[in-house]
Amino acid sequence: MTKRPLIIAPLLLAPMLALSGCISLGGEPPASLLTLSPTASAPAGPGPGSADQPVIAVLSFDTPAKLDVLRVPVAVSDTELAYLAEAFWVEKPARLFRRLVGETIRARGGAMVVDGDSTATLASVTVRGTLIEMGYEAQTSEAVVRFDAVRIDKDGKVATRRFEAREGGVTADTRAVGAALNTAANKVAGEVADWVAGG
Repeated sequence: MTKRPLIIAPLLLAPMLALSGCISLGGEPPASLLTLSPTASAPAGPGPGSADQPVIAVLSFDTPAKLDVLRVPVAVSDTELAYLAEAFWVEKPARLFRRLVGETIRARGGAMVVDGDSTATLASVTVRGTLIEMGYEAQTSEAVVRFDAVRIDKDGKVATRRFEAREGGVTADTRAVGAALNTAANKVAGEVADWVAGG
């Protein structure tokens, strides 16, 4: 019995070719990834209940395109932007910062915090906003975190505020910038938590 040659149908070949474009087999993976770590965390065990504490929902944060990536932006000048070599976030900055804000509010112990968009209807207060900056300024050697927050209470009253923290004297390398951004992000998260709690 003669063997027939193997024929791959074009319709089957096209998805395989498309998939190969999404997978990189070359190049070295980054040695480490950056993340944000809270300086204070809620203890293990049951948290406050909604009957005796406000419920705060931390919703998704918006961000400009320069931060909608896994890279650390570097402001070279007022009109030039680059990315820090070999510096990669483990997750997009807006998601990392959202979790940091939620954990910082939770660690204060004065509220029940929900950080899923689908649970926002349970909240008496919602927090959202835009992470405008989380990067490095080459001209001033500073790590900068800037956040425009929006607080909406159960009666629909809206309050807004801009928060910013800077860490100076930072060299343009991955470890130094990552540590400085973590410090600045925690400062902003702490100020946001105090602002939200203060009503």
